[in-house]
Amino acid sequence: MNSRLIALVADGKERWPLAGDQLFIDLDLSVDNLPPGTRLALNSAVIEITGEPHTGCKKFLARFGIDAVKLVNSRVGRGLNLRGINARVVQGGVVRVGDVAEKLQRPRLEE
Repeated sequence: MNSRLIALVADGKERWPLAGDQLFIDLDLSVDNLPPGTRLALNSAVIEITGEPHTGCKKFLARFGIDAVKLVNSRVGRGLNLRGINARVVQGGVVRVGDVAEKLQRPRLEE
């Protein structure tokens, strides 16, 4: 999940874990920037973005309110993946707070 969005809706960093996400990152998570298949290196770990959508659920609603859910599930919010994205681990490794994410590859566009 984008760290700027969770900072906006969580009302304090101590509430970030309530979102249930494993990684908070200051990066454009939109489909245009990170389409499915894109790989990111996070220190020694590598993840690959999947196409499965990540939306605000009942727990997200209860913890952050209806306005947060409306924002992340709006047309613009969905396009920007404000609720976050799903990824799979391609290569396990160590990831630490402050590590920089590096885009490794973009998937090939179908012709």
